[in-house]
Amino acid sequence: MIPWVLLDTAKIPGDGGELRLKKRGAEFSIMLGSNELMNSRLSGSEEALAKLSCLRLQDRERPKILIGGLGMGFTLRAALAELGSEVQVTVAELLPAVVAWARGPMAEIFGDSLTDPRVSIHEGDVGRLIRSSRSAYDAILLDVDNGPEGLTRKANDSLYDLPGLSSAQAALTPGGVLAVWSSAPNSAFTRRLRHVGFAVDEVGARAKGARGGARHTIWIATKRGGPTAPRARS
Repeated sequence: MIPWVLLDTAKIPGDGGELRLKKRGAEFSIMLGSNELMNSRLSGSEEALAKLSCLRLQDRERPKILIGGLGMGFTLRAALAELGSEVQVTVAELLPAVVAWARGPMAEIFGDSLTDPRVSIHEGDVGRLIRSSRSAYDAILLDVDNGPEGLTRKANDSLYDLPGLSSAQAALTPGGVLAVWSSAPNSAFTRRLRHVGFAVDEVGARAKGARGGARHTIWIATKRGGPTAPRARS
């Protein structure tokens, strides 16, 4: 068996620990301690995050999307494939090292997505960007942690508490979508989404897409006041 090779590490600000980028043959893995946060062979649920969101944006002429977390670019590439030439996608990534990995050792995986004229990269906290925005985005897609309970960085919890969700709602246009990826269901988070006024669909997705794999959860939360959107399907 081909052994894993450690390519680089990156410190997470605050109390978050250290990310490790590893490679085995053509396969990449990003680890936090003993937890694998993402793997280049497992993209199904991250792609579903984008596809389910973009389904709600089909009638928008120039949609603006904010993606929280670059990762291995699965969500970004799926969004670009789903939407047309007029879409504007901002990707907020807290760690400059992750952006450097995307442009360096993982460049083959990312292809030309980072140089696509529809894409801009914001190296900074997605929460701060959300809190400073008003009716700026048609969709906000969050895949910055293991779900609504922060694993990589305790400060991420502020994205998913009541004030954080209220900020996300304010940053969305009427009928806009907040989509959140999680490794597991979380009924308390579903209640918080509804408490701040979102219409919520909770959808199951598989790590390997149609090929199965681990079960993950995606919330599609729609800000009230826009056109009626098609319901997401599990």
